Amino acid sequence: MTPEEFKEDTITHIQRVRSFIDVFIRCLYIQGSQHDASKLKSPELEEYRKHITRLKEVEYGSEEYKAITQGPMLDIVKHHYMHNRHHPQHFENGISGMNLLDLVEMFCDWAAAVERNPNGSLEKSVEFNIKKFNLDPQTASILRNSISIFK
Repeated sequence: MTPEEFKEDTITHIQRVRSFIDVFIRCLYIQGSQHDASKLKSPELEEYRKHITRLKEVEYGSEEYKAITQGPMLDIVKHHYMHNRHHPQHFENGISGMNLLDLVEMFCDWAAAVERNPNGSLEKSVEFNIKKFNLDPQTASILRNSISIFK
């Protein structure tokens, strides 16, 4: 391969990578624009509105949190998971059923959710969810490494 051919081949590769990144960005944008839309209409709207103040007061994953989401909100939380693929519970095999777009949206959701609580911590949320979803060490490491994106 001549230097000119190598350069042309490399430029073609770079352009192809950029086009794939553009596709990913467009798909992620669409997914982000539809994020949690089910909460804005019945039956989720009424139930989340009824419980949101209390949810904001309790720490994610705490016994109080579980009492709310697995008690009076259980049916609506299941409905939400069924209609939103960025939740591992949407899939029979959890995070293993997700694609990369779902994983990114899930992580961004965790980052935004901790801001709703005065004691929220993305680090604590990630650690809690690593255990909750029984994540393999490699996925856990990727999530931990991604925390710095939001600092």
